[in-house]
Parts: sequence; structure tokens; C-alpha cells
Amino acid sequence: MKRISAAVALTAVGALAISGCAAGGGDNGDDSGLIEGSSITAAWNQAFYSYNGNTSFGNATANNNITYLTLDGFNYYNNTPELVQNTSFGTYEMVSEDPLTIKYTVNEDVKWSDGTPVDAADLMLDWAALSRALDTPDFDPAEFTDPETGEFTDAFPTDVVYFDSGATADAGLGLVTQTPEIGDDGRSITMTYDQPYVDWELSFPSPLPAHVVAKNALGIEDNEEAKQAILDAIENEDDAALAPISAFWNAGFNFTELPDDPELYLATGPYMISDFVADQYITLVANPEYAGDNQPTIEEITIRFIPDPLAAVQALENGEVDVISPQATADIKTALDGLEGITVVTGVEGTYEHVDLQFNNGRNPENIFSNPQVREAFLKTIPRQEILDTLIRPIAGDDALLRSSQIFVPGADGYDESVAANGSEAFAEVDIEGAKQLLAESGVTNTEVCLLYASNNPRRVNEFALIQASAAQAGFNVTDCGSEQWGGLLGTPGAYDASLFGWQSTSLAVTSSGPTFQTGGINNLTFYSNPEVDELIAQLNVEFDVDAQIDIQKQIDALLWGDFYGVTIFQFPGVTAFSDRVEGIDPSILAPTIFWNAWDWSVTDGGSEE
Repeated sequence: MKRISAAVALTAVGALAISGCAAGGGDNGDDSGLIEGSSITAAWNQAFYSYNGNTSFGNATANNNITYLTLDGFNYYNNTPELVQNTSFGTYEMVSEDPLTIKYTVNEDVKWSDGTPVDAADLMLDWAALSRALDTPDFDPAEFTDPETGEFTDAFPTDVVYFDSGATADAGLGLVTQTPEIGDDGRSITMTYDQPYVDWELSFPSPLPAHVVAKNALGIEDNEEAKQAILDAIENEDDAALAPISAFWNAGFNFTELPDDPELYLATGPYMISDFVADQYITLVANPEYAGDNQPTIEEITIRFIPDPLAAVQALENGEVDVISPQATADIKTALDGLEGITVVTGVEGTYEHVDLQFNNGRNPENIFSNPQVREAFLKTIPRQEILDTLIRPIAGDDALLRSSQIFVPGADGYDESVAANGSEAFAEVDIEGAKQLLAESGVTNTEVCLLYASNNPRRVNEFALIQASAAQAGFNVTDCGSEQWGGLLGTPGAYDASLFGWQSTSLAVTSSGPTFQTGGINNLTFYSNPEVDELIAQLNVEFDVDAQIDIQKQIDALLWGDFYGVTIFQFPGVTAFSDRVEGIDPSILAPTIFWNAWDWSVTDGGSEE
């Protein structure tokens, strides 16, 4: 996988998702190439919990791995990586450059797994959710968020329209404030942007079933009537209907075991969910309604949830799973090197580790990191080099290096120049004395820092211990706020003070920094807000010149380090291992990494597992 290392050097970091991980024979059942009875098992380190990866709650790799295979769309990335237009689902074309006008058309034969056609109603719901153009103005949902789970509470107002997509007014579909036009007998919509947008090809994700949303939100039984109700609500800007529609879109697709209602996991992709046992596994089977180009060969894929990477290696050795992609550690590398009949692929991933600080969110004024001196002091105690040398260098060797940019991937154009000027040098080494002085000057006496991380991830447990010990030398009391449900808690006001996790790249979008660092962005889990950063991101969204893009990103990078937003630590070393029983595994640097071409996987023994 050395080619992946090269790919990192060629691209800036893409759009991001929360990462919990490093990330035949037989008779054909039909002309598609599907092998009846064929099955394999893969392992992932975090359990699935939401079928809607476009909400702030559900935007996580553990969820998006599944929906990538079950919810089809207009394009996807291969492992070059390059963007592939999925013309077997539908087509899109630029109708006009000025104003930027894009037409999306779904093919006639595309259906949901219940047989219902995919059409303009599904696309219009996607636009309403991802643009938030119809949301109730100035509504803030934070006080209605459960600090224990990160989900909205039962007290959430029933009379407001609020799509939890994190859309902002100057990026993506947030720039499409006019209601799109429907055409082609209800199979197309045409969207006009308020201004140019450099990454317009990436702004329209796979849709969820509009008829299911309306049936649950509005109590409608007939599928076609339900679709029409969605269209009517959007075109008439009917808040009374849009309020429950948005509420169901936000939370109705969250589940941690197989729902009683099969309509909650309808599919348009090559696979569909068939079984799901809480915290154990989720099983996908070939979707009989899928008519696209990415026809699967394997009939059934089961994904087991194994948080402990050594346990994943053991499961691979025992033949309980066929494919693993655990977070790499020295123990993992040693264990895999000793296995026979196993192919091991290593390289650098598109995921990076970091510590973020939760800023004053207006509802927690006593937040310790409201004070910039305290933020700076704490960041000076993060033992970045020790974490790298202790936990990463034994795996990656000379490829292990500190990542010192919030924006650029090491090796990408602009990285070296940005690092030289962004102020990260002040945090290259631990500075206990400097931290002590800043803490004393701040006047803050309660130095407790609640650090959220994945408590069932051994590498993160070790990182926490190193951070806790180092910060204690400067007078910080870092308390263990580790949780197995860490992903759902991210962004919850007052649930923690600092977080330790990884951002995984999902695309090569130049505008990827917006959702994370812009005020109100879907990935802005820290309540960070800087008007200058917002303005620069707005400029980046409409800038098509590569050199100018890099210059803007360098400015953003320096502001983030100057505001003591947090620290980046390392780019993930990647490891994927699979048994000789399976072929076609060819990991990508971008999410969904090993799953990007699951339809190309095949088994070599011609049957299902024993």
C-alpha cells in the first residue's frame, strides 16, 4: 500500500468523518455474477448506530461504512483516489456556470428495496435537509441535546423546522436557497446556486427514502401519497408539515439493533441490512432490487464489531473473520507478522489523531477553556512527540512524523510552508514551565479537564495516560471521561472539556475545512467561532485558483493555531489484513477504506463460512 503514501502527498485533506478506527467457485444465482451461499465476515472497531450519516450525530465512519454499501448516489471515490460518476444511479450536469446551475436526474430503473421508485421527492428532501433553507430562523437546538447520549431530547420543540445537517449559508447546498425545479416526469431536480462553489460535485449525498420519512412523520400509509406530501411541504414551505418531517429525518433513522420496521433501513445500493445485533454484528445481503453497475459477487457480508485490535487479529487467525483493518499498534504488527495464510497491507491512512478543546458555547460559561491562556497552557503539555515515539514509531518506522497542520496533510502542496509559519512550533515539544506560567497568569484555580476518548480503544487509553501524566506536571487535573459511546457524545455542550479522536478523510474537497472550523458547521464539535476564519472559508468556497486556495488555507491554519483550537498529533499508520479465503480487497486512503469496492470482493472456496 505504498501507493497510498504517495496519494497522501498529492492531496489536501478531504471532507471528514469521525473515525473510531485506523481504519470463488459455486453456482451463480443469476446473470449478475452473485454466488449463491457465498459469505464473508469483516471486523470494525465501532458499532453502527445511525442510518443517517448526514446529521451531526450520525456522521461517523462506523455508520458511513454501512450506508456506503446500502445507499446509492451520483458518485463515489475509487482508491486512486479519483471521483467516479455513478451513471447507473443517475446523472448530473452543469446547466449554467453563471449562475451555477446543476441538474440531477435519477435513472428510471432505480428503486428502493421495497420496490418504490427513487425520484424527485427523495432528491428534494435531500436538498431541504442539506441546505436548511426552510429551517426556522435562529433556532438553537443545543439546550435540547442529551449530554449522556448526544441525541435530541423528548423536550425538543415540535413546532420548529430544524434539519440537523450542519449546513451553513455559504457552502455546499447552503448556497442553494431557491427551491429546486422538478422535471423529467418527477425524476430530476435542477438547483441554482446563489454564488459559485468550487466543490459542487460533492455537495449532494445519497438520499434517504422520502416516502418513509413522510409515512412516519405525517401518518400517511400510501407510498406515493407520502412522496407527494414531501413535495407539497417543501414547495409550499409548510412549517406545520416540515417540523415533524425534519424531526424524523434527524432521529428516525438512529438505531443500535435491527428495527421492527424494515422500512427504516431500505436500500438503493448493492447491499441491504438483513440482521443487526446490538454491539455484536451487522449483516448485509445482496439487494435484489439493485440494478446498478456495482453488482456484488458475495451474497452476504457480516461486519463484526471488535473494539480491541488484538482481539480482531485473534478472530482473523481463528478464521472467525476474513478481513480486518484495526488501529495499528506495535503488538498488532508483531501478531500479524506471525500469521500464515494472511495478506497484510500497510501504509499511511487519510486519518489523523488530534486533541480538540471545547470553547465557550454560551451555555457553559465556567468552561475552563473559555480562557485562551488556559487553552495555550494545556496544549503545551500534550506530549505529541512521546505519543509518536512510543505508540506510532514502532509501527511506522521512519514514516512516523508529527502532523503539524490543522488543514494540510504532510507531504501535500502547502504543508511545509504552512507549518513553518502557522505557530505549531510552539507545541512541538512539551513546555511544562511555560504551561505553569500561563496557568498562573490566567487566575484559573479549578484546573480539572474532562477528556473524552474511546475507552475501549487500547491506543487511545495509552494516549490518555500519557496526556494525563504530562498535564499533571503543570497543575492540570485531567479526569478520565473515556466512553464506549464517545462518538455520540462529541459536540454535546458541557459533556467534556477536551476530546481525543481521529478525523478520517472522505473526499478530496478543497472546502473540507469549512464543516469543521466554520461557525455552526456539522463537524464543528468545539463551538469554535472566529469571524476571520469564517470569512476565509467563505472565500475558499468560491476560489478556483489552486495557488490562491493554498494561500487561503495557510491563513486559516495560522489562525487556528493562534486561537489554540487544539493540536494535531500524527497521521494514522494503516494496516489491513485478510485471509486467503477472500480476494479483491484493495484499500483506499479515503473512507470507507476497505469497503469502497466490497462489490468486487469474492471468496476463493466457493461457499459460505463454516
